[in-house]
Amino acid sequence: MADLEAVLADVSYLMAMEKSKCTPAARASKKIVLPDPSVRSVMHKYMEKKNEVNFDKIFNQVLGYLLFKEFCEQTSEEPVPQLKFYEEIKLYEKQECVEERRRIARDIYDNFIMKELLAHSHDYSKECVAHVQKYLMKHEVPPNLFEPYIEEIFQHLRGEPFKNFLESDKYTRFCQWKNLELNIQLTMNDFSVHRIIGRGGFGEVYGCRKADTGKMYAMKCLDKKRIKMKQGETLALNERIMLSLVSTGVDCPFIVCMTYAFHTPDKLCFILDLMNGGDLHYHLSQHGVFNEAEMKFYAAEVILGLEHMHKRHIVYRDLKPANILLDEHGHVRISDLGLACDFSKKKPHASVGTHGYMAPEVLSKGTGYDSSADWFSFGCMLFKLLKGHSPFRQHKTKDKHEIDKMTLTTNYNMFQNVELPESFSPSLKSLLEGLLQRDVNKRLGCKGRGADELKEHVFFAGIDWQQVYHQKYTPPLIPPRGEVNAADAFDIGSFDEEDTKGIKLTEADQMQYKDFPLVISERWQSEVAETVFETINQEADKMELKKKSKQKQKFDADEKESDCILHGYIKKLGGPFASAWQTRYAKLYPNRLELHLENSAKPEMILLDTVEEVSSDFVSIKGEQCIVLRTRNDTKIVLTNTDEIGLKEWALSLRSAHKCSQELLASMARKAGKIYGTDAKEAAARAHNGAN
Repeated sequence: MADLEAVLADVSYLMAMEKSKCTPAARASKKIVLPDPSVRSVMHKYMEKKNEVNFDKIFNQVLGYLLFKEFCEQTSEEPVPQLKFYEEIKLYEKQECVEERRRIARDIYDNFIMKELLAHSHDYSKECVAHVQKYLMKHEVPPNLFEPYIEEIFQHLRGEPFKNFLESDKYTRFCQWKNLELNIQLTMNDFSVHRIIGRGGFGEVYGCRKADTGKMYAMKCLDKKRIKMKQGETLALNERIMLSLVSTGVDCPFIVCMTYAFHTPDKLCFILDLMNGGDLHYHLSQHGVFNEAEMKFYAAEVILGLEHMHKRHIVYRDLKPANILLDEHGHVRISDLGLACDFSKKKPHASVGTHGYMAPEVLSKGTGYDSSADWFSFGCMLFKLLKGHSPFRQHKTKDKHEIDKMTLTTNYNMFQNVELPESFSPSLKSLLEGLLQRDVNKRLGCKGRGADELKEHVFFAGIDWQQVYHQKYTPPLIPPRGEVNAADAFDIGSFDEEDTKGIKLTEADQMQYKDFPLVISERWQSEVAETVFETINQEADKMELKKKSKQKQKFDADEKESDCILHGYIKKLGGPFASAWQTRYAKLYPNRLELHLENSAKPEMILLDTVEEVSSDFVSIKGEQCIVLRTRNDTKIVLTNTDEIGLKEWALSLRSAHKCSQELLASMARKAGKIYGTDAKEAAARAHNGAN
């Protein structure tokens, strides 16, 4: 029976993998619904305060770029050839073949540079033209040939094209997507969880599929009770920090990165890149040891992964074949940053890692270290790939103390006590000798230039590191398609729940994880762009067109020319006994809040000078976070919004408008006092009556 369950788990997982490659409609089991276009008002205000309503911030976001491109190609009244020019330059820069670069360079020169020069249609500087001509005359086509044009193209795009974009429906759509992103609150219901693919000290790793895009991920679930039992709270929170550091900014194809983090009452969940090709430890057991050429492939990709971490001042501390995962094509990524550490402010001293891979300085208690530890572990890992065991595990000993003793005492200048076959090339011996130096100052990678010291080593002569980065070299081992490439689900097993039976999670325990949820913006945007972006936009366009034809003009009107501060949908507590949430289209002006009902011509009007107080904090009412307005006759007006960003903006704007209204009223009272010569209260009453 157990065998049948294992087979079914594998089949379910593999079917999910195949489904993730289908069309968006087929792969997504949950629909993304964009917020109403009126959210533009709130989002524009929110992003303005964060200084994010500028060309560079929007253009450099995946969805911002796509929508700006759509605007230039479909909506703009004036043609914007500069964007096409930019795209051709980017296409040129990606080419690795010199002949292909030469062909594209000639096309760019003829179709953009000469065309613009002859037509005088754009004022590119003479320096740009001269720079390109100088190289082309010598038949040279460096990747950065057209770089001087990029900034001049941007200067143009930042002007009228971007200004017109901000006034277009494409910017509204960007605000809708951005609002959706900022309101993401993930739960287990957002994923369909499949087969277990691994297990660690605090929990398991599963293959899963995101319901709204169909993208496959690995879900690493850490058990909060087990974390508490082992006092691993700091480790768990540190892993989230380390993953966010390596996953943000310039992408690294050689690290298992994180897209989301969220938690449930029982679990901490990391949503990571899914690597369905197994790990190098698994393949060592299946394939046997690797030869030098095969090892060189894995070494080169791992070097770039470590370089990415070290540039972010992260020491990995757990490099070993079991933590090097393969994707379906056979390329590798470093996984599991549970022991990784930031050394930018303070060097770590802890002796952590796996025996047989830990550097001498890590084993020496009280000694501070940095990225040096990873290069020693790297040498140990390469030895393992070639020989099947760590260089410090002689005669297959499992005694940790014996392994540590050898690590601390073996002299690698002469490779004493290390069995090296005659078949090892001199360059490989030199590489291992350099990496396995006990003296950090003599160790390869630790003399001031980091990964460059390894890249320039004779062992890697002839390697084109750009080609490595773009994963152009053929992997020595391509995992079999249609197989799970992991141990049997029942062999992996699961934790015994009896272990944590007596552990109780308190409110203080849960509070430690209040800042745990995270969405890596660029990775979420890339996921959407690759899967359902086009489909959701088309559906939203149809819905909005239908809605516009039914709605009265007042709900569709653009408020930018009026003194309207903020507008959009909001919920008000009303009905019999103030027990129901009623959706209203709200418009906030300097002196009033209008709440429009769809079928009524006359809005409900709340004059701000009649409002005594706007709650300084959100108040929880009927399970919702609410803004409470209290009027002079002690009436309460309760407002809420499911959109967290929107609710905050409405609260800020209401408080600000109310404060301005109060200040204006006080100013009028002072003027009235001078005119009427009466006391302040009477003057205020006269001013109030005059204002109304």
